[in-house]
Amino acid sequence: MPELNAQYIEHMEDVLELYARPLCPDEPVVCFDERPVQLLEWVRPASSACPGREARQDYAYFRCGTANLFCAVEPKAGWHFVKATANRKSEAFAEALHDIASHYPDAKTIHLVLDNLSTHSCRALEVRYGMRAGRRLWRRFTVHFTPVHGSWLNQAEVEISPLSRQCLGKRRIPTLDKLDQETDAWERWANHQRLRIRWRFTIPKARARFGYDPPNFSRSED
Repeated sequence: MPELNAQYIEHMEDVLELYARPLCPDEPVVCFDERPVQLLEWVRPASSACPGREARQDYAYFRCGTANLFCAVEPKAGWHFVKATANRKSEAFAEALHDIASHYPDAKTIHLVLDNLSTHSCRALEVRYGMRAGRRLWRRFTVHFTPVHGSWLNQAEVEISPLSRQCLGKRRIPTLDKLDQETDAWERWANHQRLRIRWRFTIPKARARFGYDPPNFSRSED
């Protein structure tokens, strides 16, 4: 963790205050992140288990390039979003935000938690959809940036963990189409289960843990 300065604390408390709010359909809180994925193919196909013999798989694999997963979650509602893309460039980011906005057509605003990646900007939407439409889409969101080096505050990182364990695991997925199929199946299952995240780290806990005093964010002498 970097130096705990006023800017870091300001962004941290903004995100933690957001997480403490009750569920509100008019102002959903959505956390967004991305994850790189390596596409791999078996050198020799795995063999299934049968009576008297365990399943077998070879350790060798072919590299088939890389892909990206955009992951979003509304923690208190249990809504999950996964989008497989060839990369995480600004155009793909803009299209992911368009999909998220489409899920909340009647929301007054969508509180969106993002890290500080350079593509996470209104400019990405303007390039993809044109200046007027891009800005109109960006205004659907109230953006809350995590502190620099503070991605641990983004609950989308919590979302990525079960996705990695339950869907990807140690499997070999060779193509973007196959990755899209598998993650789409996990998304449907997670939304059917309405899997929620119970976030327990609060502003009072942050102040006690890091030893600073509000409202001027001066470090405690204790």
